[in-house]
Amino acid sequence: MKSITVHELNKKKENEESFFLLDVREYHEYLVSNIGGHHIPYNDLESRMNEIEEYKDSKVIVMCRSGNTSKDAAETLLNSGFKNVFSLEGGMKKWAKEIDPSLPVI
Repeated sequence: MKSITVHELNKKKENEESFFLLDVREYHEYLVSNIGGHHIPYNDLESRMNEIEEYKDSKVIVMCRSGNTSKDAAETLLNSGFKNVFSLEGGMKKWAKEIDPSLPVI
């Protein structure tokens, strides 16, 4: 399982690098704060896979609240034919702590 740090993700965002960010947190968590990722809650991922099929050959970064669920979601994507998938270490909690402390995390 490949992973990426919040600092590496921040640099990619700043450099406007090409990647697809998938946020698998619950709906209420996403509404409180997000960093612009495509939102599909983890429990809906398999049934909504058609929404992201076009990114199978892209770099995909999966994020959640703390980094655990994103690992499971990344595995699901890899098992569904996605080739270049990363899990965000520490998730939104770490992003808020180290990159943007103004973001609330529930």
